[in-house]
Amino acid sequence: MVSRAQAAAGWRVLQTLRPPFLLLVPACLSLSGSLAVFLGHRVAAVDLWLLLVGALAAHAAVNVLNELQDFASGLDYQTRRTPFSGGSGTLPAHPELAASARGLLAICLLFVVLTGAWFLWRRGPALLPLGLAGLGIILLYTRYLTRQPLLCLLAPGAGFGLLMVNGGFFALTGEFHWLVAWVSLMPLCLVSNLLLINQFPDREADAAVGRRHILVACGPRIGAAVFVGLQVLAWVPLLLGLLLGCLPVWTGLALAVLPLALCAARGALQHDREPAQLLPYMGLHVAATLLAPLLLSAGLLI
Repeated sequence: MVSRAQAAAGWRVLQTLRPPFLLLVPACLSLSGSLAVFLGHRVAAVDLWLLLVGALAAHAAVNVLNELQDFASGLDYQTRRTPFSGGSGTLPAHPELAASARGLLAICLLFVVLTGAWFLWRRGPALLPLGLAGLGIILLYTRYLTRQPLLCLLAPGAGFGLLMVNGGFFALTGEFHWLVAWVSLMPLCLVSNLLLINQFPDREADAAVGRRHILVACGPRIGAAVFVGLQVLAWVPLLLGLLLGCLPVWTGLALAVLPLALCAARGALQHDREPAQLLPYMGLHVAATLLAPLLLSAGLLI
């Protein structure tokens, strides 16, 4: 039988997955599935479930690897933890669980490889470049990409937008489509901004361990301006799609989220040097990032 202490340790290790952040996966994949249906494809339930499992494993692997590397670098001991940034705090509080976290990482990567192999067999080698790019982001993000401002800014959005939405659509249908690529620009901008606004409280700690994202390289004022720019660009695919008739009118439901996004942009400009004051706006941007693709997907299915 599992003792109470073992059960508690297992629960703590699972916190390195950062479970609340995993909600991004179904939000982004909802676009892949709804676009497949909208464009006339039949979606097999087994493919949909395996795609969800593989994508969740990929995001979980990023989270656990980030926890392990931030613990090893000492960053976790310097950050001011918030509900949206600074990691889970599991390994600094329980360093004896590092080996278990490495085991959890191995399990996540195994699921990524197995589901990837399934879709390569099912759909052919055209999916391989996207899969390798996604695996590269998983393995390189914390240690290497965070030292290159532009790559650090866009890699998260590219992973969830370009790779996950387009790759998910291909995994479900066996083809690529220009409309999917166009729509995927929305999560690209929103998710990139999600990581950007969450870096404001950690700017000094990140700089101390060698990270060089845009807030470290250019300062919070430029970072806030970039946040506003991406926040505006995120809505261009939807607005142009509606104006040109490429997207059905019901996808305009996603515009209900626009006030949240604009309020977050205003907060970033007003409080770029006051991280504690940014917390409500970080929450607003999380809500916008999750709700926009879900409402757009609902509009495609109506």
